[in-house]
Amino acid sequence: MKKLNMKKLMSLFLSLTILFALSACNSKEDSDLSYVKSKGTLIIGYTNYAPMNYYDENGNFTGFDTDLAILVCEKLGVKPEFVEINWDTKEVELNAKSIDCIWNGLTINDERKATMEITKPYVKNAQVVLMKEGADYNGTESLIGKSVVAEQGSAGETTILEDENLSQANYIPKTLQTDCLIELKAGTVDAAVLDLTLANTMTGAGTSYEDIIIVDKLAEEDYGVAFRKGSDICEEVNKIFDELLADGIMDQLAENYGLDLAE
Repeated sequence: MKKLNMKKLMSLFLSLTILFALSACNSKEDSDLSYVKSKGTLIIGYTNYAPMNYYDENGNFTGFDTDLAILVCEKLGVKPEFVEINWDTKEVELNAKSIDCIWNGLTINDERKATMEITKPYVKNAQVVLMKEGADYNGTESLIGKSVVAEQGSAGETTILEDENLSQANYIPKTLQTDCLIELKAGTVDAAVLDLTLANTMTGAGTSYEDIIIVDKLAEEDYGVAFRKGSDICEEVNKIFDELLADGIMDQLAENYGLDLAE
């Protein structure tokens, strides 16, 4: 009887050992950071959006987020791979592992935090109303019944749909924020609701949109980098952000691109 119990105990011990080993193995496989490091690349989803990710006049791919991502990847020990995405399907691509993160001036909100792992805020932003210089504007009520554009799936779209007056405008969604500027310059729409960061960079003196001005500043917001829900990469990136802030590198990058860092 005692020998039988010993056999059972040994069997139970072996079973538990195997179970713990499998759990440890699965835990390692489930780690997003291990997955990224095993393939040696971090696939970064972006859209053409100055000053975050864009091509300059010489055709060089640059931008605040571009430069920052390169620095972070170096510290993570992986190579950055930038892939242009459709902003409206960004979360689908993230969860399908077509990309590993969305690093492109992503506005942090509760809805996104519920479905993605998002870093601490790193850049300040706001939604602004842009119109042609000389256009009549007296608050968002001036745009009731008029045509207003924003990027589909963006914070600008949310601002329009949630604003009492803008929700009564003729809203026209576009694929990119730059498409909105093209429509506004052509006079085919009355106004656009876009990110302040982009508006400051792409409109005004010395730009292709000199006659387009900011007429109103609406919702203030912060940018973050989004990873798959539960991803352990997010925590590592937050640590690297702290290092780059302490070194003054983040401040220098923000100054280079005319941005304000989040507090």
